[in-house]
Amino acid sequence: MANTPQSKKRARQNEKRYAVNKARRSRIRTYLRKVEEAIASGDKDAATAALAAAQPELMRGVTKGVFHKNTASRKMSRLSSRVKALA
Repeated sequence: MANTPQSKKRARQNEKRYAVNKARRSRIRTYLRKVEEAIASGDKDAATAALAAAQPELMRGVTKGVFHKNTASRKMSRLSSRVKALA
């Protein structure tokens, strides 16, 4: 357990950051799930729209430090290639 005032404050800050990051990650996953569902249904228009909505959210996660840049790029690349494959 934290003993010094600095380590106690750090523990409080870590809890706050954890909650914020968890909420962001959950929000991003929701957007990604909507793209997955649109792909599964075979609706190209819905999948394209969902992908367009998911991209800025995913990149915002990168700027906020929730995801690594390459992870977000990989996810976007794989999703966009799957959307493009719908015909």
